[in-house]
Amino acid sequence: MASMERGFRDRTAAGEALARELLPYASHRDVLALGLLRGGVPVAFAVAKALHAPLDIMLVRKLAVPGQQELALGAIASGGSRVLNEGLVKELGIPEHVIEAITEREWQELDRRERFYREDRPGWPVQGRVVIVVDDGLATGATMRVALIALRTQQPARIIVAAPVAPLSVCQSLQTIADEVICLLTPEPFVGVGRWYDDFTPVSDEKVRQLLKRAA
Repeated sequence: MASMERGFRDRTAAGEALARELLPYASHRDVLALGLLRGGVPVAFAVAKALHAPLDIMLVRKLAVPGQQELALGAIASGGSRVLNEGLVKELGIPEHVIEAITEREWQELDRRERFYREDRPGWPVQGRVVIVVDDGLATGATMRVALIALRTQQPARIIVAAPVAPLSVCQSLQTIADEVICLLTPEPFVGVGRWYDDFTPVSDEKVRQLLKRAA
């Protein structure tokens, strides 16, 4: 159970709490729950289970500026989308061939990870669906923002952001990209996502594979 004071027992409880807010979408044939790796997957699993919807994963890979791994010139995401920070690329004068080389390397890694997590199962199509994008919490919203921009290019019917906890400013900023944003807790001061969980054990790769297999 969630409470404004204590937050959530664990990611499953957070997903169940989100699902209660998403009940109007229960048993609709065109709904898809997407979990952001890795922490968002157990939350999305609980949402998908409660809504009788399929579950899939959304991978986002940062395209780092050469020699400055913490600085992102863009990102790629599941479904074949790339988002570039055009202002930064222009400011730093990064040549196109360098961007293409970085992108190709990250596509290979994204593809490897998707095959690892999904095993032999294909990804669910996004076009024309109501897509619920789920994470276990949003600190800056940067990864979620890239995921949403990438998803838009795949022409879903509707995009819903679902997060158990996030700063209010982050939730508000995502409303310009998503059709609907559900943030259960918006505490101030925020401190960090893990602060609002009793159990915030890191989610392993094997746990992600297991949940996807169970959902399938």
